[in-house]
Order: sequence, then structure tokens, then C-alpha cells
Amino acid sequence: MNYSKDEVLQYVAEEDVKFIRLAFCDVFGRQKNVSVMPDELERAFESGIAFDASAIRGFGDETRSDLLLFPEPDTLTPLPWRPEHGRVVRMFCHITDPDGRPFVCDTRSLLKKAVSDAEKAGFRFYFGAEQEFYLFELDDNGDPTFTPYDRAGYMDIAPEDKGENIRREVCLTLEQMGIRPESSHHEEGPGQNEIDFRYSDALSAADNAMTFQTVVKTVARRNGLHADFSPKPSADLPGNGFHINMSVRPDGSEAFDGMIAGILDKIGEITAFLNPVEGSYRRLGRNKAPSCISWSRENRSQLVRIPAAAGQYRRAELRSPDPAANPYLAFTLLIYAGLYGIERQIALPAPADINLFTADAATLSKFRRLPQDLAAARRAAAESDFVKTCIPEAIRKIYCKL
Repeated sequence: MNYSKDEVLQYVAEEDVKFIRLAFCDVFGRQKNVSVMPDELERAFESGIAFDASAIRGFGDETRSDLLLFPEPDTLTPLPWRPEHGRVVRMFCHITDPDGRPFVCDTRSLLKKAVSDAEKAGFRFYFGAEQEFYLFELDDNGDPTFTPYDRAGYMDIAPEDKGENIRREVCLTLEQMGIRPESSHHEEGPGQNEIDFRYSDALSAADNAMTFQTVVKTVARRNGLHADFSPKPSADLPGNGFHINMSVRPDGSEAFDGMIAGILDKIGEITAFLNPVEGSYRRLGRNKAPSCISWSRENRSQLVRIPAAAGQYRRAELRSPDPAANPYLAFTLLIYAGLYGIERQIALPAPADINLFTADAATLSKFRRLPQDLAAARRAAAESDFVKTCIPEAIRKIYCKL
């Protein structure tokens, strides 16, 4: 909503705001927050709000545990599920050390730097997220089960699709927060759903991906359900994908093709960040999740798909990531990989206009493969000079288990 600091202070005073959530995430993309009262907001803007970093995964130990949160006023949004009177709002924050230096494991700030580096090179990247999730029932104690909320299939409708009212409530809630969902539907798995977003700048898209998971989980719980974003909730169910649509401006075939070529070139080295848990690799290669490094037009068996669209809607869809990924890290690495391909004018390989899910072993052997497990992905990232130039050592050590 592009508020300034003074406008935020005025909004809080005029709209009966009683709590301000200062939001950030750990290195794995799990959202955290500290709530402050309105009287503390001026101090938060000027001096930051201190918190114990040793209690946050990946943020360090007790020897240097003090960090500061600084809210960013242009990210102000109300939380519609909280009361109208005594409102609650949220702002994303950047994190600094006590001496004012940017905190090295603040992945949101890392994405800001990638955006800035791209703009200095003359390019701007845009992203649209497609995240899948399951709705599972709760047991008598209110704990999650693996019993799907319905038995509907791909794009089914009510009454088989019992999730349509949940998706509707999620979309309306997001709209109240200034986020524009593009479409929603039932996915392939029983109880599985998908909501897609219109493209936006990289930082907004990552913020929206973070907000989306929070809203879905909140709405699901309000309706007596559990929302599960894990890559492979059950061996018997299709996995959850985090399909990332990506475009580059100024548009042109050379820049667009170079972006795709750079991503294909570096995808194996960055997979540990796009697919960061063991369950990620039980999903790849199954139920429309790719395992070969390839691209094609309109072909959902490929790693990169170019959907049927023209003009401002022209984009490349990367189909390997899953919702366990930290969106700030994912978009950072994809920007740098895209720039790598554009600046080095890497030639885009020939498209693979075949169905890789039904191809024989001889055909599949002609393609490079994504890492087949988390250990292999970590090794590829640890050995990558490209990753070393993009990601601080502290984060590499955490993800690669160095």
C-alpha cells in the first residue's frame, strides 16, 4: 500500500490499531513475529526492536544473540481475521546487528540486493507464485490427521470439491490485504488445492508467498481443518508444488531465452534451496513433478514450461520447487541465474517436445537430472562457485550442512 512512516503512525492512531506485528522469517522461510503496542512504534522505526536471535533457527547461538527489527512502512497491512475494534496490523521488517550492519542471514534483504543488482544491469524480474496445499481433517483433540477433507480430483466442483468455500475465504481475505489472487481450483490429490497469483515485482511476490501460507493456515484452522504445505505429505498422495512463473523486462527474445538458459544451467546447483527437505525428493519425478533438466512450450512434463501467453503475460514456469522453500532465497537465486544466462548470452538448448513421464530409459538418459536426494543437492550447492557468489557463507553452511 506504499505507506510512509508518518502515514503508518497516522493510520495506527486513526484506525484503532492496538497491536503491530513486526514480521520476519528464519533462513528456512518460516515466518516469525514480535508484537508491539502503538506507543512503541516510533521507537521501532527509529531504533529497532531487539529480539533474541539465538532462539531462531539459523540465526546464531547465545554468544551473539541480539538483533534488531526495523519495520518497513510500505508493507503495512491489516490482518482481517483479527477484531475490527482493537485492530492488528502487520509489517515486514529488515534485520540488523546492534552496530547497524545488515544481518547476514536476513534473506529478505538478500532478495533486495538481488533486485538492485539486476536493475543496475538493466533488468527487472517479475514473479508469480502457484502454491499447492492439502486440507486435512483434525482429530478429536484438534491435532492434524492425514485424512483428506474431500475425495475430489483435478478442477472438480462441489459437492465433490469441499474446499471451494475455503479457497473463496482465502481469496477474499487476501484481497482485503491488498493481494490479488489470479485463480483457484481443486488440485489432483484428494483434499489438495491451488491458488495462483498475478505476477508482481520480486519482493512483493515473496512477501505475498509468505502471507499466503499464513492466511491459508489461519482460514483452514478457523474452519476446523489443517492446511499442509509439505512437499510430500503422504506416499500415497501427489506432492505439493511451488511453481514459480518468471519474466524479465525489458522484454525481448534474447533476454527471455537467456534467462531460461541460465536457470537450466544452474538449476542443479541451486536445488538444495528450492527443495530443502527430504520429502522434496520423494515428490520429484512423480505426479507431474520433474526430475530431468529440460524445457518446452506448454509441456507439463518439463522442468521449465513456457505457457501459452503473449505480451506482458509471457513467462517461464519453473516446476521443480516446493512450498518448503524460502521464497526470498528462491527468487534471489533465480534472479542471479537469469542474469547469468542473459549476460553471458548462453544459448538455449533445443526444446524437449516429448512426454518425459512416459519416455523410455534410453530417452531419459540423454538429459541431465536434478539431484536425486537431499545429500546430492547439498553437495552440488556446496561445490558451486555460482552459489558462493550469491549466498552468504553463513546461509550456505546451514543449507549444505558444512
